[in-house]
Amino acid sequence: MTDTPSSTYAAAGVDIEAGDRAVELMKTWVGKASRPEVLGGIGGFAGLFDASAFKRYERPLLATSTDGVGTKVAIAQRMDKHDTIGRDLVGMVVDDLVVCGAEPLFMTDYIATGKVVPERIAAIVKGIAEGCVLAGCALVGGETAEHPGLLDPDEYDVAGAGTGVVEADKLLGAERVREGDVVIAMAASGLHSNGYSLVRHVFLTQAGWTLDREVAEFGRTLGEELLEPTRIYSLDCLDLTRRTEVHAFSHVTGGGLAANLARVLPAHLDARLDRSTWTPGAVFSLVGSVGNVAQAELEKTLNMGVGMVAVVPADAADAALAVLAERGVPSWVLGRITAGTGQAVLEGSHAS
Repeated sequence: MTDTPSSTYAAAGVDIEAGDRAVELMKTWVGKASRPEVLGGIGGFAGLFDASAFKRYERPLLATSTDGVGTKVAIAQRMDKHDTIGRDLVGMVVDDLVVCGAEPLFMTDYIATGKVVPERIAAIVKGIAEGCVLAGCALVGGETAEHPGLLDPDEYDVAGAGTGVVEADKLLGAERVREGDVVIAMAASGLHSNGYSLVRHVFLTQAGWTLDREVAEFGRTLGEELLEPTRIYSLDCLDLTRRTEVHAFSHVTGGGLAANLARVLPAHLDARLDRSTWTPGAVFSLVGSVGNVAQAELEKTLNMGVGMVAVVPADAADAALAVLAERGVPSWVLGRITAGTGQAVLEGSHAS
């Protein structure tokens, strides 16, 4: 009978002590992303949120959303910079919630990695917590899973889920949109978190650029441009709904501007959008020129510089623009709602 060495979890590649140290390192950041309704702290089996806050609602509707960051994480991993990717995650989740008028209340996160490096996990969670602060929601819990053999030691992926609440009679969407409404664009901070498979293919594979390449059009390196965090609009949108009339929002993510705006249009109306009202940032034009990507392909893959759209009555447009300007969100009249068949149509050419 041969002696077989005893097996351990650590020998299989899972380091529980590293996980515990990661939790200790992230506590400070999680503590900053809280709300008065949150009970308990990090380390419990479930996050607790005091639902008695809903008593002030006549008919509270809970909204929920879940998302990830896609292949943008590959840029963070190659640059060994992990403290902004969490803001992208929050933006992808909470700005889907606010589209229906819901106030984001809390989020949970999930990080899967090949090897738990406590400082790296803490940096990711730091970004998530900072994003939650920008969104006005709490980070009430999360999970870090070590998957040796499934992921390489330096690989990880992130996902999150969020919950919000909206009064039933204030629910926004297609049923509120009317012919003659004005479409207002809110500027994106950059690529946000969509289309990175195309962007990486163009710059890194086709062109052979490196992430430390200085790009004159960006005024910084390629990597810095690609890691620019997603703009988080939730507090801006909520302020807009409090201070003026809003019929609908559209979060511009995968599928581009037209496809996402069409999701909040009734079947008998169109949105006519004027390209001449804005000039997309340099990163969008460079993806097109360097990769020989057709405009139609760019527009159905990237946000083209518009991260969120509001549909408002014509007589509320000036007030909406003023609110957004006050909040530091670049915005402009993008188009109008007309009779149609439920499509968003881009017309004309971009301003040069």
